[in-house]
Amino acid sequence: MRASRLIAVGIAAALTGSLAACSSSTDADTIQAESDGGFPVTIEHAYGETVIEQQPERVATVAWANHEVPLALGVVPVGMSKATWGDDDGDGVLPWVEDRLEELGAQTPVLFDETDGLDFEAIADTQPDVILASYSGLTQEDYDTLSKIAPVVAYPEVAWGTSYEDMIRVNSAALGLSAEGDELIDDLHAKVETAVSNNPELDGARVLFSYIDPADFSQIGFYTSHDTRPGFLESIGFPVPEIVAEESAATDAFYTTVSAEDADRFADVDVFVTYGEADGAIIDQLQSDPLLSQIPAIANGSIVVLENSTPLAASANPSPLSIGWGIDDYFELLASGVAGQQ
Repeated sequence: MRASRLIAVGIAAALTGSLAACSSSTDADTIQAESDGGFPVTIEHAYGETVIEQQPERVATVAWANHEVPLALGVVPVGMSKATWGDDDGDGVLPWVEDRLEELGAQTPVLFDETDGLDFEAIADTQPDVILASYSGLTQEDYDTLSKIAPVVAYPEVAWGTSYEDMIRVNSAALGLSAEGDELIDDLHAKVETAVSNNPELDGARVLFSYIDPADFSQIGFYTSHDTRPGFLESIGFPVPEIVAEESAATDAFYTTVSAEDADRFADVDVFVTYGEADGAIIDQLQSDPLLSQIPAIANGSIVVLENSTPLAASANPSPLSIGWGIDDYFELLASGVAGQQ
C-alpha cells in the first residue's frame, strides 16, 4: 500500500487521488465456505466473486497488512507488500511482522515495492496460488491484471474500508482457516478490551484524527468515520465528535478538510490527534495560531502527536499483528491527551 493511505494529504509523496473508504462489516453470506475449512471456497467482493478450488500452498499478499493474517495463522507468504511507512530499520518490514517471522523461524518473504503501484512482474515471479487483498484499494484494472496471475481476494465493498476483523475473516476463509481466524479475532478483542480498561481516562473521550499541513493552517484536515483509525475507536464504543459524524454522513471519503474559519465546529473534541515530528513543534504552532487555538482541545493541550514514520504511528491503523505489539502503548498515548486537559 502507498504511504498516502497512512498519514494524509500533504505528508505523503505517493498520494494519488482521493480514495474512498468506508468502515465495513462483511456479511457472512459473502464468505461461502464449509465450517471445516473445506474447498472449494467462494468469496464475494467488490469485483465479483473468486473461487479457490483447493487450499493454497503459495500465498501472496498486496497492500497494507494483508500478509499479517496468514502470518498470524502460521502461514508464511511467498511475497508481501514492502513497508514504506513506519519501518524503523529500513528493511521494508514492520517490527511486529519481524517478530512473527522470527517466531515462525521464517525468512523474510519477497517484498513487493508498491510505491509507484503494484509490481505485477514481481508478484507473478512468486508463482502464488492466491493473492490476498481484502484490505486494499485495488482498481478494476489492478484486479483484472492480478487475476491473470492467480485467484484474487479483493476488498468486500469499498476501497480501504475493511475493518481488521473483516480482513481476518475474508483472508482466513481464502486459506481454509476460518475457525482459526475467528479465534484470532476473539484474542485481539480481548487484548483491545484490556488495553482500554487499563486507561479509564479515555472513557467517553471524543478523539479526532487530523493532519494539518504545517505550511498551511487555513485548512483543518481530518479522517472521517470511514477510515479505519477513527472507525476502530468507534467500533469499541468511543463517541464520535460532531463534526466527524456530520462530514462522514456527507461523504464516503476517508479524509476531508474544512476551513480553519470553522474551528468552532471542533468544540466537543476531547483529544486532538495529529502527525508531527518528535520535537513537538506542531503543538506550539497549533496553540499559536489565532484560529486553531480557539479549539478547546488545542487550547487545553489535549493534543497527541503521532511521530511521523514511526511504528507506533503506523499501528494507529490497527492490524492483526500490530494490535498485540503496540495496543497498550497506543491507548496510553491517547490517554495522555486527556490528561493534557487537567
